[in-house]
Amino acid sequence: MTATDKRRFILAGDIGGTKTNLGLFIRGKRRPVLKVLETYASRESPDLENMLDHFLESRDVSISSACFGVAGPVKNGRCKTTNLPWAVSEKKLKNRFGWDRVLLVNDLTATAYAVPFLTKRELFPLNQAKTPREENFGLIAPGTGLGMALVIWKDGQYVPVPSEGGHADFAPNNEAEIHLWQYLHQRVGHVSTERVLSGPGLFIIYCWLKYTGQGTEPTWVIQKMNEDDPSEVISEAALVERQPLCVKALDLFVSIFGAAAGNLALTGLARGGIYLGGGIAPRILPKLREGPFMRAFVDKGRFSGLLSQIPVRVILNDRAALLGAAVCAMVALDNCV
Repeated sequence: MTATDKRRFILAGDIGGTKTNLGLFIRGKRRPVLKVLETYASRESPDLENMLDHFLESRDVSISSACFGVAGPVKNGRCKTTNLPWAVSEKKLKNRFGWDRVLLVNDLTATAYAVPFLTKRELFPLNQAKTPREENFGLIAPGTGLGMALVIWKDGQYVPVPSEGGHADFAPNNEAEIHLWQYLHQRVGHVSTERVLSGPGLFIIYCWLKYTGQGTEPTWVIQKMNEDDPSEVISEAALVERQPLCVKALDLFVSIFGAAAGNLALTGLARGGIYLGGGIAPRILPKLREGPFMRAFVDKGRFSGLLSQIPVRVILNDRAALLGAAVCAMVALDNCV
């Protein structure tokens, strides 16, 4: 970005427990166009303000509107992030940087704003159900935590409804999942869906299988886990190496994923589709395509027929939440004009 570029930009952020994406957008014909992108390790900054200082210090730009999708509940323009020790406030950001329009939204709400603007190439279908317009849809996104959102079609527009459904009770559906629930309940008390359906959750499932004698952990897996993220090691070992213990862990994870996605579809009567977001779903796409996910998704007794008619799509664009935050900022700007 040069000092001579004085266009007014939209500033958007996708704030996660592991990484934060910050971007500058301009208006496009169909959706905001990303011009500058920076990715930061979230825990290396004491707060969002410090990170924004680094992002903007070498960029002489004018910000017309800003929106940040945050992994946590937002109330009255404030958020205490769930998996990050930050307190983020619209008022603090306005005072610090002098911006007139600043919005905080839940990160899945931000992704929800992006969904209507995603192209077919940015979505992978897990079933052949057609995607109707002007119907409710839902999002579920396992990552560092588990995000969920519903989007309601009302009065000619989509209205995102924030959710903390990831912290609702984990509902086991078979004997193995019952034993997993019992194991966790004895150790942590309340067992949320996020406890097992997230990056850390995949590692928990793996450890439970190992400690209960349901597989052998090879030395090379231990070595890799000491070097890299355990959940990524497990998924790669399952998909590429076909390591039996990792395959068993990922199979159970995918079945839980499908059941939770089906529950969300029923909760919101999401005839417009269920979208799988976050970083994990695209990474395990070959496993999602195998069948257990969709079997668990539609396995809802008398409502199996309804679930089989709901389209399920994997979001391939890893910047969807950032795009959605930009859309949200643009909408806020237009409403103020």
